Amino acid sequence: MDTDINGIINLRKSAEYTSHDCVALIRKMFGVKKAGHTGTLDPMAEGVLPICLGKATRIIEYMDNDLKEYRCTMKMGIETDTQDVWGKILCEYPLKDITERSIRDAVLSFRGSIDQIPPKYSALKVKGKRLYEYAREGLEVEIKSRRINIEDIIIDDIIIEEDEEGKAQKAEVTLTVTCSKGTYIRTLCHDIGRKLGCGAAMSGLTRTVSGIFCIEDAVSLEELENMSKKERMAKLLPMDHPLSGLLVIWLDDKRAEDFVNGRAISNFTAPENIQDENKKENPKKHFRVYSEKTFLGIAGIEDNELRPEKVLCKKT
Repeated sequence: MDTDINGIINLRKSAEYTSHDCVALIRKMFGVKKAGHTGTLDPMAEGVLPICLGKATRIIEYMDNDLKEYRCTMKMGIETDTQDVWGKILCEYPLKDITERSIRDAVLSFRGSIDQIPPKYSALKVKGKRLYEYAREGLEVEIKSRRINIEDIIIDDIIIEEDEEGKAQKAEVTLTVTCSKGTYIRTLCHDIGRKLGCGAAMSGLTRTVSGIFCIEDAVSLEELENMSKKERMAKLLPMDHPLSGLLVIWLDDKRAEDFVNGRAISNFTAPENIQDENKKENPKKHFRVYSEKTFLGIAGIEDNELRPEKVLCKKT
């Protein structure tokens, strides 16, 4: 195992792999002990799945609140137990009253801050047990709603097949959704269907953006497998790559030595521009810390004291 490999792979996950599968394969491919992903994708979903290797696993928590963007399709007229087309069909509904206008009105009503009840077939834990485990055992458990934010929702396409009388027989809608952490896109599709009164189930999902990572720059498992070690390493992004939203603090050699040894730096006054930005955009007071060109880790400032939170470099 290589203990010196630290960084992030912007992986393009394929359908039918679980997120856990992808982490295990990347860990083996790079020969590292530690690896973790930054946000689960369902097995049938594809797209951006950043995987952190080595010390980079320690910054996952700072990426949790990054916005995500998805492109999804939903089939109108059905409801399933998993809220996608791969589940068991529970109900089928006629589409006779469905129009482009009614679909647009329903979809756009979900913009903004909304309450969402996570699906019972999900990895969310309740009382120490994952929801899908309760569901597979046929057990009922209370699932509380959560506040999420649909930053934007764009209707890319609406396909309605009509009969000779002009009544809808089949309908499929394609959406691009930008949303906060914790949003279940299949539940969004389900809820849109409920609002329309005809049901809906997600029929396709691709994550196109996760924070700073986008699908155009992502690499697949198959591509990585066919690369030389040198080519593979060239795809490894530095640990500070996804932390561009955190403001930067530079330390001289003496203070850098204190930082990497986990010592707080007293009488530390942040530059005025950092203090001003801190009030508006950085309420948790997290900062990227550097010495010359070396990324040392993440710190907080409190009571004029720079306090190491994550030391990611042991040498200055």
